[in-house]
Amino acid sequence: MNAETNAQAQLGAQFPAGTFAPKPGRGRAGRMLAAQTRIEALLIIRHGEQALLTLIIPLALLIGLSTLHIGTLPEPRVNSVMPRILALAVMSTAFTGQAIALGFDRRYGVLKRLSATALPRWTLVSGRVLATLLVVALQAVVLGVAAVLLGWSPALSGLLPAIPLLVLGTLAFGAAGVLVGGALRAEIVLALANAIWFVLLLAGGLALPTSDLPGPVGAVAGFLPSGALAEALDAALVNGALPGLQPVAVLLAWGAVCGVLAIRTTRLT
Repeated sequence: MNAETNAQAQLGAQFPAGTFAPKPGRGRAGRMLAAQTRIEALLIIRHGEQALLTLIIPLALLIGLSTLHIGTLPEPRVNSVMPRILALAVMSTAFTGQAIALGFDRRYGVLKRLSATALPRWTLVSGRVLATLLVVALQAVVLGVAAVLLGWSPALSGLLPAIPLLVLGTLAFGAAGVLVGGALRAEIVLALANAIWFVLLLAGGLALPTSDLPGPVGAVAGFLPSGALAEALDAALVNGALPGLQPVAVLLAWGAVCGVLAIRTTRLT
């Protein structure tokens, strides 16, 4: 009995009263957001299909289009290819990847269960947005290193303006991804998101320069989000200039329209 009393006294001295007192309630907003962002980013990075879309295909196209003489481009070809590949990487992560992930999260009831936890909805949305931006930043670094090894020499004055363009493109494509993934069945989302990805890749001037596209397709390319982002990044990274008003306006318009429609049509299940 004395030994038990002594042990309790020692524990009391080591851990003051109230150390292990329950304290129910939400955690701090910053910690919840950081945890949710980390989980979402890891889910994107660890997913095999996401890795194929976000990194392997852009890297393969960067190397192929920079070394093979496909399309009419000035030398070094990588200078003209890199802005288009960055636009492709943003589209793959923010649109196709998010649409498919959201579609299957809805199918398996993930969003419904998360909405019933102590996490506020703004944390769920913000965590996914921040995770997408982190993955885009990782893509930009990896693709940038690969491009430098291929002889890429961007206009240094355009590196800083390229950052908000990547953020704007991520938000615009993310809104489109939520629109597609938040309203349709997962199987339809999977097929439709991949089909749209191919259309935007080809018609948006990412696989081939806009000047090499057929007349009507080339005229439309600048009004597609993929073509607008590629054009804006080309102006910054190749010419070292601020992008024109049209590509920025196109991205803003696509993001606003898709965002408004997504708010009205997105369902948790």
